[in-house]
Amino acid sequence: MHLLLLGLLLSLVSAIVSAQTTTVIKFSLVAESDTPKAKAALRFKELVEHASQRRMRVDVYPNNLLYKESDELEALQLGAIQMLAPTLSRLSQFGLHEFEVFDLPFLFKDRAAVARVTEGSIGKALLKKVESKGMVGLAYWDNGFKVMTANRAVQMPRDFAGLKMRIYPSRVLDKQMDALGAMPQIIDAKQIHLAMKAKLIDGGEGIPLSIYTRKLDEVQTNLTVSNHGYMGSAVVVNKKFWEGLPSTSRTIIERALREATVYGNDLAEQANAEALAALKKQNHLHFHTLSENEERAWREALLPVRTDLENRIGKAIVSAVMTETSRVRPVVP
Repeated sequence: MHLLLLGLLLSLVSAIVSAQTTTVIKFSLVAESDTPKAKAALRFKELVEHASQRRMRVDVYPNNLLYKESDELEALQLGAIQMLAPTLSRLSQFGLHEFEVFDLPFLFKDRAAVARVTEGSIGKALLKKVESKGMVGLAYWDNGFKVMTANRAVQMPRDFAGLKMRIYPSRVLDKQMDALGAMPQIIDAKQIHLAMKAKLIDGGEGIPLSIYTRKLDEVQTNLTVSNHGYMGSAVVVNKKFWEGLPSTSRTIIERALREATVYGNDLAEQANAEALAALKKQNHLHFHTLSENEERAWREALLPVRTDLENRIGKAIVSAVMTETSRVRPVVP
């Protein structure tokens, strides 16, 4: 009888301890706290903690609080953090060259074309590939479409000759600047403003929101609205941590992430439009939008980037993405 009571008591204590156990998810971000990406992460936190009745806690660390952009993926692999949203370009550093397809110039016409890839079978197949690197891919987050800034007008490909242009680490982006006659420079995001001010670099590419929030218009004289490339991120989680979660917890995370993704992507589109409008009002910044003839010249100059790198990325993937992005969705009445 005493043994039975003792067993029941131990079971009750175990249940109470189990109920009180909190699973902590450290979500590290390069993005600053007021950006769409950070706001999406905070929405994700709110949804997960509410749905799990606080049995899961998401600690969001924006603005490189935990790790530099160049160190965060390794930290995730080692299990020091559980979640990240690195730019797709960063994944290629770990041998995942297929993700460089997103860097190819003039591949995506608009956000809808991106969604046809990221939300479809191609996007899902690409996310499966990160598992070989100790990660699980859960979602894609939009950052926006890129424009060019420089300390002189860049309207035609020949205007880039000799310019030192900052890029994210990516073979595609490196080749892109080579094709334009510029010299690609890899510089940490936090150092761009200082490097431009010191004339160590002449310009770079980026989304309007980043250019505006980093005040790059203070150290650049020209901005060209080219929308020549897409920038996105992949939300990834440490594989060992993910596989150790109960299925109910994984379901909560997936559902929360779906909602946070829609929220964050909408925010990104709006924020980039607002940032571009604000930049256009800066009297000291010469603002230019590519004409049809200028865009055609850019496309022709950058075409070799795709042909030179399709073997590295994978001909089948490049072909599949090109087919998907050129497809027009039927209008539902």
